[in-house]
Amino acid sequence: MQVRTASGAFYIGDGAHDWGRPVENLDYDRLSGSPEMVALFYGSLTRYIQLVGPLAAPLSLTVGLPLEVMTGSEALATVEAVRRWMKGQHSWEADGVCYRVSVAEVKATTQDVGALFDYLLDQDGQFLPGRREAFAKETGIVSIGFNTLELLVVRDRAPVQRFTAGSTSGVRRLLEIVNHNRLYSLGELDARLRSGQLDVSAALPVWEREVTGVIERQWGAVWRRFAAVLLVGGGALLLKNTLPLRFAGKAVIPEEPVMAVARGLYKFSLLRSRQKAKA
Repeated sequence: MQVRTASGAFYIGDGAHDWGRPVENLDYDRLSGSPEMVALFYGSLTRYIQLVGPLAAPLSLTVGLPLEVMTGSEALATVEAVRRWMKGQHSWEADGVCYRVSVAEVKATTQDVGALFDYLLDQDGQFLPGRREAFAKETGIVSIGFNTLELLVVRDRAPVQRFTAGSTSGVRRLLEIVNHNRLYSLGELDARLRSGQLDVSAALPVWEREVTGVIERQWGAVWRRFAAVLLVGGGALLLKNTLPLRFAGKAVIPEEPVMAVARGLYKFSLLRSRQKAKA
């Protein structure tokens, strides 16, 4: 898909790096509305509009941000910057078709919250039988995305700060190990990985040691007291045959773990909307 914004034209989606110059800025500054992030946002909205039809009413968005962004010294400023560029009127062109959307509200939370509520709630935002109690217990979350590895422990509906950590040891580190000669862009390697065309068998144990090293430093053996350890993200899918063994039966990998965070944030939005309606 070619998306045209005020900053120019961008190719996005599968195969985009075969058409244009790769833009692979993975620093957190992009979250404040970099040109490529805006283009990705518009591309995602385009796909959604093509699926469900025009979005006439103003949107309320829930944004999942990396843990480091939400807990660092610049957290409030970053969240405000995200709200500033996402809220308001948006217009763009995708494959020659003009689109327009209005965003009335932007709420921000950590990506890990999405993983937790994906586990606790059903598709209608209702608590699953037997899992409401887990809200009061300690639940560990290991989220292994493309750029970040994040650890979160929730007890009595609040994060336990000393068990919370974030690092840039996500799946991109695996791809960097494979791509030691830098012959491919990360986007090209990601596409090959998703299609099963990239052999990572030699690099996988090396990257897994980096992942487990972060977990060991932050949690040690404390995970044994957790009610469950949720493993989500593309990294959980890659390590599904080995990482769960580390948690001695406490590990839970949801169906389609790559979508767990987004799916959970959607469920969380439904729960919050219903609670707001009752208030």
